[in-house]
Amino acid sequence: MGVELVDLSVPVVTGMPVYPGDPEVAAVPALTVAESGVNVLRLHMGSQSGTHVDAPFHIDDALPRLDELPLSRFTGPAVVLDARGLPPRTPIPPDALPDGLAPGVVLLIATGWSSHWGTDAYLAHPFPAPETAAAIIARGVRTVGIDALSVDRTPPPGSADFSLAAHRVLCGAGAVIAENLTGLDRLLAAQAAGLAVEVDLFPLALAGADGAPVRAVARLRRP
Repeated sequence: MGVELVDLSVPVVTGMPVYPGDPEVAAVPALTVAESGVNVLRLHMGSQSGTHVDAPFHIDDALPRLDELPLSRFTGPAVVLDARGLPPRTPIPPDALPDGLAPGVVLLIATGWSSHWGTDAYLAHPFPAPETAAAIIARGVRTVGIDALSVDRTPPPGSADFSLAAHRVLCGAGAVIAENLTGLDRLLAAQAAGLAVEVDLFPLALAGADGAPVRAVARLRRP
C-alpha cells in the first residue's frame, strides 16, 4: 500500500522535561533478569508526561473525562499548520490557519520547538492565540496537537504569567489536545509533496483521567 509510519512521540525516560510543577518522571528497574528472572520497570509519572493528550476534564471538573470520549476523537486525517520560524512566546494568529479544516480533521501545529526538547528554550514556545483556538472550533475541529509543551504560553521560570485561555476554548468545546509531539517537519514535507497524512493519538486507558500519555503515530499515504 506504500504507507510510511512516522513516530511523533518523545521517549519516556527518567528526568525528562515536564510542565513546571508536574510530577517528575522516573523509569527505573523494579525487577531484573539477574535477580528475578525477568526485567520489569517501575514507572513514576504524571498523566501529562511526555507526548500526551488532554481531555476536557483537565481544565474543568464538569467536562468529559478521558474515558468518556469517543475513540474517534483520537484519530483521523491530519492537516499540518506550518508555524515554524516565529519568535519565542509568539501567539499564532487566526489568519495562519490552513485550508482543509473540517469536522473529523486533526489539526497539528508545527512550531519547530521540538528541536529545543530538553533545554530551557523549550518553555518559550509559540502558541495559538485564544481567538485562533476559537477559529479552530468554528471550523468543526475537535482534535488539536502541537510540538510544544502547551497550546498556551508557558510562563518563564519564576513568573506568575499563567494562562489556560486556548485550553478553555478548545476543551470547553469538547476538543482533545495533544502536546509534546515531535517529528512534524516530516509531516509538513509529506503534505507539501501531496501525500495524505493520517494520525493516531490513542491514550492509555486511564479511568476517569484528565489525560494520558500516547504513542502518537502518523501514516503517510500516496492518494
